[in-house]
Amino acid sequence: MTMDRYADAVDDLQPDRGAVETAELVVTDDVLVKAFVLGPGAAIDPHEHGDATNVFHVIDGEPTVIRGDASEPLAAPAVVPNERGVVHGLRNDTDERAVVTASLCPLP
Repeated sequence: MTMDRYADAVDDLQPDRGAVETAELVVTDDVLVKAFVLGPGAAIDPHEHGDATNVFHVIDGEPTVIRGDASEPLAAPAVVPNERGVVHGLRNDTDERAVVTASLCPLP
């Protein structure tokens, strides 16, 4: 058994155009680490977490990260902190899948 939870959870996820597939990698009483696999043209609408910090880790591909009024395409590897109450989201403007993990802590 390996300690790595990423490969088994994410390798087989191949969302269709416009779709997002997810996998929970770590769930404890105070942290959630979730993988988001965005198919071409897919998006996670901008939203906020008032009680938690959400950190994006760009693992694969080149998703566009949205934070507040700004957006920026980022290539893997990249880390983007989204402080409590900051509106954030993702979209995949490419023709390849994009993989981002999000760490949410503390859990609300």
